[in-house]
Amino acid sequence: MPGASARRTMVPVNPDGQPGAKRLPHAKSARVVSRGDFQRAYGEGVRVRGSLLTLVVVGNGLEHTRLGLSIGKTIWKGAVQRNRVRRMFREAFRLEQHALPRGFDVIAIAARPKLEPELAATRAEWVQLMRKAAARWRDTTPEQRAAQRAESAARRERERAERKASAKPNSAGSKRPSGGAKAEPHKPKAPRQA
Repeated sequence: MPGASARRTMVPVNPDGQPGAKRLPHAKSARVVSRGDFQRAYGEGVRVRGSLLTLVVVGNGLEHTRLGLSIGKTIWKGAVQRNRVRRMFREAFRLEQHALPRGFDVIAIAARPKLEPELAATRAEWVQLMRKAAARWRDTTPEQRAAQRAESAARRERERAERKASAKPNSAGSKRPSGGAKAEPHKPKAPRQA
């Protein structure tokens, strides 16, 4: 029918990336969806960074690993591109879920703006980063992780203060008033008399 959009059907893919195999599910129970779970991961989790993605990993006490995605507008302004990155990360997770350590909540964040991930590279990085994060999670105590987070926050604050201190002063061509001059207050026009 002219003008009607055709529905795309996804061909099941096996863990080797070959079409036609039994489909591996990505059920709702394998997703991090609640705000509390995201906040717990960001607050207590360990971070590992690769060239394509950054993973925030925290133990969940379940027998399976759950996935949450955080792909913001800083990565791509357009929703189409952001959704493509999300689909790629979700598919790589789905295909590699058998090789990933179990019992974790994982938040995947794109590592850099304008990211255009390829499936094969994303799959390989998923496995590598997830194993590294799981080992880091198991090898540190909650107190050590809290100290590392506090140290990182202090370092980021120092860097922010240094950037602010080294910022250029207001240039002469700027429309904003410099430190000594004050802007004129807005004076409303007098009402017209009929």
